Amino acid sequence: MAASSTEEATARLAAERMRTGLDCPSCGSSHVAQVLGDNGGVSYVCTSCGHSWS
Repeated sequence: MAASSTEEATARLAAERMRTGLDCPSCGSSHVAQVLGDNGGVSYVCTSCGHSWS
């Protein structure tokens, strides 16, 4: 039997969390993108709430 779309989405989110290992310190979401910060440093931004940090 094929997995439901909810199960597939859950599996993708779990895989993404394992890959980045990051959660937003503001909202706890694992939807975090790595971006190039000021002066070439690395920063992160939560694509759920917009919080950014380095």
